[in-house]
Amino acid sequence: MRLLLITPPMTQLNTPYPATAYLTGFLRANGPADLVVAQADAALELFLRVFSKAGLQRVLDELRARAAETDDAPPPSIAHFLAEGPRYVATVDAVVRFLQGRDPGFALRIAARDVLPEGPRFAAIDQGPGARDEDPLAWAFGVLGTHDRAKHLASLYIDDLADVIRDGIAPDFELARYAERLAASAPTFDALEEALDDEPTIIDQILDELAADLYARHTPDVVGLTVPFPGNVYSALRIARVMRERGAKAILGGGYVNTELRELAEPRVFDYVDFITLDAGEAPLLSVLDHLRDPAKPLFRTYVRKADRVVLETDARHDVPFVAAGTPTYAGLPLDRYVSLVEMLNPMNRLWSDGRWNKLTIAHGCYWKQCTFCDVTLDYISRYERAPADLLVDRIEAIVAETGQTGFHFVDEAAPPAALEALATRLIERDVVITWWGNIRFEKAFTPELCKLLARSGCVAVSGGLEVASDRLLELMKKGVTVEQVARVTRAFADAGVMVHAYLMYGFPTETAQDTIDALERVRQLFAEGCVHSAFWHRFAATTHSPIGQQPELFGITLRKPPAITFAKNDVAFDDPTGTDHDFFADGLRKAVYNYMHGLGLDADPRTWFPRRGKVPRATVPPDLVKQALQVR
Repeated sequence: MRLLLITPPMTQLNTPYPATAYLTGFLRANGPADLVVAQADAALELFLRVFSKAGLQRVLDELRARAAETDDAPPPSIAHFLAEGPRYVATVDAVVRFLQGRDPGFALRIAARDVLPEGPRFAAIDQGPGARDEDPLAWAFGVLGTHDRAKHLASLYIDDLADVIRDGIAPDFELARYAERLAASAPTFDALEEALDDEPTIIDQILDELAADLYARHTPDVVGLTVPFPGNVYSALRIARVMRERGAKAILGGGYVNTELRELAEPRVFDYVDFITLDAGEAPLLSVLDHLRDPAKPLFRTYVRKADRVVLETDARHDVPFVAAGTPTYAGLPLDRYVSLVEMLNPMNRLWSDGRWNKLTIAHGCYWKQCTFCDVTLDYISRYERAPADLLVDRIEAIVAETGQTGFHFVDEAAPPAALEALATRLIERDVVITWWGNIRFEKAFTPELCKLLARSGCVAVSGGLEVASDRLLELMKKGVTVEQVARVTRAFADAGVMVHAYLMYGFPTETAQDTIDALERVRQLFAEGCVHSAFWHRFAATTHSPIGQQPELFGITLRKPPAITFAKNDVAFDDPTGTDHDFFADGLRKAVYNYMHGLGLDADPRTWFPRRGKVPRATVPPDLVKQALQVR
């Protein structure tokens, strides 16, 4: 039996999403003797086909034909592309090679800004912190940062082209997602089915061609598609349709399925796939493979269609223990063809999008699993299992030997302090030299001594949730931290030379305008005191699997009656009697943090970032709150 595991478009372009690597490693070690497992990254392949001389020529020809049929003025992105189309077609292959790290010398020409066409995305350069300088990017890259400067310019070039494709060819296309709106919390399958049956765009055509080529290359009996996010669903179903037309069976799984399809009742989905598995994929996937050999064998945690009804079949077996899941393998993936982007001048964003990182999990699930906004009832959070430090180091050494690369992104929900300490100690004792970063909770276990140990073991960055930066709301969230504690922990990491990124949240239940402006003031102080280097504000959304979604009355909100749901269920609309206009604060919060990251506006009144300043209350936070917190050890 031949199994092909595929990551569908779109996900990260700089490194493989880890699901297929985990499953490939597990199945090669634990699958049936006659099982041949391969993996492919269709997200990368689609990008490389579209962003190529041949792909852009197809886009240009299509847009020229459309322009000839109308007198309407095109949007700026398309107007610029039509004017500079031949230059884009001539330069795109060289730009992609440079972003793959295969043509570093091209940086000199890109940085000189005389070879690439510069579309609307480049306007940000002339509006940034160095806009009035002779060299507007000198503040970010200095005199000698030619390669990084060129990477940023080349990334803006790619962004311009992505805008052209979205504005003129495929409205749902983005570099990190594809038709996300069709799948995110979609109560019915109608919109997805209509899009799948609609006249294909050029991007759809290229994706279908890619799927056919993957089938011809691997001739799989079974295809497994991981859909971690809503922005993977549409393309996964297109690929599955192509594979099934050629005789392969199709299996769907991944984070989106595990979160949003837990109450699936829509049989039409099975016009595209044969099986849909829930939660950790190892045991369900083995059960499907056994079932395909012998239909009398039971399935495990797997949806199928029977008599035009969706049925969840399962048996009494258990999940594969985390320690037995094996070592991920990237064998078969073209590691030298991934594309590094520097779209935003944000240090943490660069870690996500620039450079290829080996993905590894220190522990399954979350050791805290109490945050009231989190999906703590689901397996990927609730089932917590650790692996011994020596086993993790063994896996790290195996991955380095296979890939030749020593960068690791630990993809835990929140890496446990004790596990990180044990891992760091063994890395140092075994002389294993790596560079790593990951997500944590800013809890008091991260002492200055532990932060220094982690830095010595190779830690270069951590991210964690500060959320609303309000002790009242942090307690309501059951976050288990206070703002002052976060200040001490983040400063300990910063003092150890580790970059710190804070996830921020606005719009939480019962949050007032006063809470929001006070939170921004605390964030300002954290930046000013060197505790935090990067941050981003997210709008709160209540989800059906979180304590807030399940017991809204405890948080002072009322859930709105949902529509009839037969497909996806995740976000739930609610009414907050507080009545705060959170949309009013959105742009100002993001603008403030963007400037703080660049050392700007740190002495300004937080109200200055918002229009109609008189509508914003004055901050009530002591101006030295964080400074005083740092005096406590």
